[in-house]
Amino acid sequence: MNYQTTVSVDEDLKKTKSKKEKEVFDQKPTSAFIGASWSALLIGMTSYCIGLWNADMMLNEKGYYFTILLFGLFSVISVQKAVRDKMEDIPVTDIYYSISWFTTIASIVLLVIGLWNADLLLSEKGFYGMSFLLSLFAAIAVQKNTRDVQYIDRSLEGEK
Repeated sequence: MNYQTTVSVDEDLKKTKSKKEKEVFDQKPTSAFIGASWSALLIGMTSYCIGLWNADMMLNEKGYYFTILLFGLFSVISVQKAVRDKMEDIPVTDIYYSISWFTTIASIVLLVIGLWNADLLLSEKGFYGMSFLLSLFAAIAVQKNTRDVQYIDRSLEGEK
């Protein structure tokens, strides 16, 4: 009797089964967290845009800062989507993943360079930086909440 072989075959089967099974989590984000995420996104974007509207700068400068906000929001949502797709075993190309990270970092660097060279008070520069980062973080949270809810709803439908 080859006891060692039998045990190792059983262990190998367990290992392959556990690799194939997806880890399912079933806790949806609370409505309070979803609301807080959306509120932070709206507050960050609105305050940034109101600051631009009231700023004493040329229209092309306002356009630059507004475009950086849109570029940053799209970039962080793209990064979060790529990370989540990888986590859910949805194919994501390495080039897309890398470009998403590059554009996210580029948007932050472009804002820093713009603010560094701007003729603004230090408090104004801080305001734009903080409202920009609040918007980016909130966009990630909103995207994560959306994907969590969709994933759990799909999992529950699959069980029925």
